[in-house]
Amino acid sequence: MTFATRITYVKSLIFVFLTIIFAACHSDKSISKLAQKHFEKGEYELAIRELSILKNKGIEVEQTHFLLGESYRLSNRITQSLPYYQVAKSKGFADKMLPFHMAMAAKSMGNYELTKEYLTEFLRSKPNRAMQIKSEIELENLSEIPKLLSKSSPVSLIPLQGNTAQTEFDAKKIGNELVYTSSSKPGIYKNNGLPFLGIVKAPLKSESEIGKAEMLSPNLFKENANDGSPAFTKDGKTVVFARGNTGKSKDPSPDVDLYISTKNGTTWSEPERIAISDSLAWDGSPAYSVDERTLYFSSNRRGGKGGLDLYRVPIDNSGRFGRPINLGSVINTPGDEIFPFVSANGKLYFSSNGHPSIGGLDLFVASRNENEIVVEHLGVPMNSIGDDFAISLSDSTQGYLSSNRPGGKGDDDIYYFKSSGAEDRWWSSDPAPMVDTTVIAKRVNYNLQVKVIDALGKALEAVKVSIRKNGQSAEAEKSNSNGLLEIIPLEENDELAFKLEKEDYLTARSSFSMEGKEIPKSLLKKDVTDTTYVVQIQMDRPEIGKEISKLFEVNSIYYDLDKADIRPDAAEELDKIVQFLTDNPQMNLELGAHTDARASAAYNLKLSQRRAESAVKYIIQRGVSNDRIKPKGYGETQLINECADGVDCPEDMHQQNRRTEFKIIKINAE
Repeated sequence: MTFATRITYVKSLIFVFLTIIFAACHSDKSISKLAQKHFEKGEYELAIRELSILKNKGIEVEQTHFLLGESYRLSNRITQSLPYYQVAKSKGFADKMLPFHMAMAAKSMGNYELTKEYLTEFLRSKPNRAMQIKSEIELENLSEIPKLLSKSSPVSLIPLQGNTAQTEFDAKKIGNELVYTSSSKPGIYKNNGLPFLGIVKAPLKSESEIGKAEMLSPNLFKENANDGSPAFTKDGKTVVFARGNTGKSKDPSPDVDLYISTKNGTTWSEPERIAISDSLAWDGSPAYSVDERTLYFSSNRRGGKGGLDLYRVPIDNSGRFGRPINLGSVINTPGDEIFPFVSANGKLYFSSNGHPSIGGLDLFVASRNENEIVVEHLGVPMNSIGDDFAISLSDSTQGYLSSNRPGGKGDDDIYYFKSSGAEDRWWSSDPAPMVDTTVIAKRVNYNLQVKVIDALGKALEAVKVSIRKNGQSAEAEKSNSNGLLEIIPLEENDELAFKLEKEDYLTARSSFSMEGKEIPKSLLKKDVTDTTYVVQIQMDRPEIGKEISKLFEVNSIYYDLDKADIRPDAAEELDKIVQFLTDNPQMNLELGAHTDARASAAYNLKLSQRRAESAVKYIIQRGVSNDRIKPKGYGETQLINECADGVDCPEDMHQQNRRTEFKIIKINAE
């Protein structure tokens, strides 16, 4: 079980399942409310304890077994999930994703025939397009497994002496010490029942044996939170690592973010969250490039190829991070790509379950051969039917990897590997012919068709459309009588921005990104495939009382409990409002702020007014005249759910009420 999957893997799809499951189960005869509560909060180890009692009593057999399977899968013990899924299925439990989860569990056990059977059944259910593609790739990858199993790595591989019954992974040799991630903190992470993860160091007795481990630094230790996967600069004075998932429902940052700390003498500074982190996504497993001008990391942020993707972000001379860039569809797949590592000769090592793999995560290396990137599976024994991940090279002949393969001492273990002296193909300085490459010499011609419409879907003619492609301005166009622009040719990773202007209409902005839209190479059937994406951009007439969120892509902003501060995620939305007001100088807006119901009505009214004024201040500081925006506090008078006084609600439902919304209150003559 990897740091990434252990800390998260709770994707939005799972919450859809929960809504369906628990709505069906809510009755006096339903499964234990305590088990449900633990499951909803992601406390899977506690849920397993409660559900096991119900299982032994034969209560709600199909639902109990399904949730046991889910609890094991979501706490990354997928091998243990299959027997429970099978019972739930045999009892008639209906869940469209069940065959897919069973297929992945069977694959983790090396049962490829059963994997094929379940994937075929899942595809017959006609899943959504994303899951269809993912399943088709999994099916196609199964045919590659015999070749992967017959391919041997030119290394000897042994377990690290020092592994324990807990979790150790992502080891890096720093001087005469091994720094790694270990489940060694005092508190218990309720997701999997193991101690919280922390960054530790241990003296190297030899390359394959360590002494007693100790905390790397008190300043890099956060109680009741998971810390791990550190990436160090060559001088050892800067570290970037992942932190998150306290396991508490009130945690304001329930996912995982990247943090940075610097060393002064022997003391590490208080870690600071890096701005490239996405507050709504999992960001982890960082790695520096050889010249330390690029940081690589893995993320499941919106706009990727699916699952966890690898990204790179440039670092300037002042140490500031630029904009994250997806590494593209040759490396990233609809599955998960994680734990990048860049060797001294510039090759990118990573783990993936989206490329053809033996089991779960397998190890791969990507290198550039002239203008083409080739990806190679590292073979066995580097890979196994378990999760194999977090490779790091100490030098050109040896290094470490992590795995939860059968026969290990603990949950995840660290393994030491050394070149056997035979063809060191995948770490040599020159790219060798790739035997098991995922690159296919087929291409796609991508195009974009833009259509401009009004609120009723009618084509709008003579709309001036300014276009920026990858930051470069192109000549403005006007829509024709059918609302269409000229076809725009695209390349992978292209990003386009549009500004639309027409008299009597609000200026509109839109964008289009190729991220996540490339067709996986393994699914291409022809040498050349032509694909045209069609995007409709709506323009609206201004209307007093209209909420701005219904006119263009902006969300309400949210606040922490009893706070009026502008959070980073709120600042992004307020910047959109600044742009809207700049584009439409005739508009005046009201910023209406709200609270949840967990204080007196009088207090909440004052708090909401402070929130509205805080948002207005942010906008004014960015150059908008204060007579164009009006702050208005509504307190708890306009709750958007049932979480009124005296109603027991989870934190995320209270959060929905702590918001500021935007609406037009005046249209000035131009």
